Amino acid sequence: MYNSHEPNYPKTNTIFYYTQFPGYAKSQNLTSVSEFHLMGFSEEPELQPLLLGLFLSMYLVTVLGNLLIILVVTSDSHLHTPMYFFLCNLSLADVGVISTTVPKMIVGNLTHSTDISYAGCLTQMSSFLLFACMDDFLLTVMAYDRYVAICHPLHYQVIMNSHRCGILLLLSFVAGLSESQLHNLIVLQSSCFKGVEIANFFCDPSQLLNLTCSDTFSSDIVTYIVSIIYGFLPMSGILFSYYKIASSILRIPSPGGRYKTFSTCGSHLTVVCLFYGAGLGVYLSSAFSLSAGKDALASVVYTVVTPMLNPFIYSLRNKEIQRAMRMLFK
Repeated sequence: MYNSHEPNYPKTNTIFYYTQFPGYAKSQNLTSVSEFHLMGFSEEPELQPLLLGLFLSMYLVTVLGNLLIILVVTSDSHLHTPMYFFLCNLSLADVGVISTTVPKMIVGNLTHSTDISYAGCLTQMSSFLLFACMDDFLLTVMAYDRYVAICHPLHYQVIMNSHRCGILLLLSFVAGLSESQLHNLIVLQSSCFKGVEIANFFCDPSQLLNLTCSDTFSSDIVTYIVSIIYGFLPMSGILFSYYKIASSILRIPSPGGRYKTFSTCGSHLTVVCLFYGAGLGVYLSSAFSLSAGKDALASVVYTVVTPMLNPFIYSLRNKEIQRAMRMLFK
């Protein structure tokens, strides 16, 4: 955060006039910058060791937990099914999401620096969007997998063959890559920025787009289109799949049979609620223009807490994973 007595001007190609500091004349001569400042959380010195320990612990738990899921699934031949194939890739995407955001925050905490270069910010933003979008589409694919398994059990092996699973995974990756490059293109087309302060602990795409001084109308149109394609459509697919699943389960006469069938969807449904609930919280926090600390705190749930909890949800609620873990440790 800038010192009010001695402003720390960003590195620019030409003179950059601030409008948020009193005593400085307003200017429309905005120009491109070579670095941004991640405001993150409170910069109180006594809180820095606590933040460092907290984020380092959550990062290690997330990485080790998701890698353990991958190890368990790949080592047990009984788990070589489409559902666990997508679960492994979901774990990889979760590791990618947290690895693009938290390490930079930890390094900045250790070096007492909030700076991130222009190229580094774009790289972090595009990497985050790639893995987060893959998370989104993989959850949709996993919902489709559960729909086929419950509603068309006799044709499950034919429909969810290895070739189709590979295509669905490839489509998830292409969708994430397309979204990340689209945001990159919008930012790169902007020749100037209205500021260099990002009110988060990483280069949040929505905040970075708000800093550009390019045509806001075209940016808003792209944002709405992206929201429909990467938000509304996947969520609609998940809701439709579970509507069909619920209809099939209700036709099962035995209560025990209904519970056993629905239990195969419990872990996935929990992760979906956590993922979209956290995403909705981040959206609402941005819409109501919360302070930098509260906005960053809302993003923590989406970028750190959700990837950390996913391995626990699947391991605690899934008997097949528990059995494979016992076999692995033996």
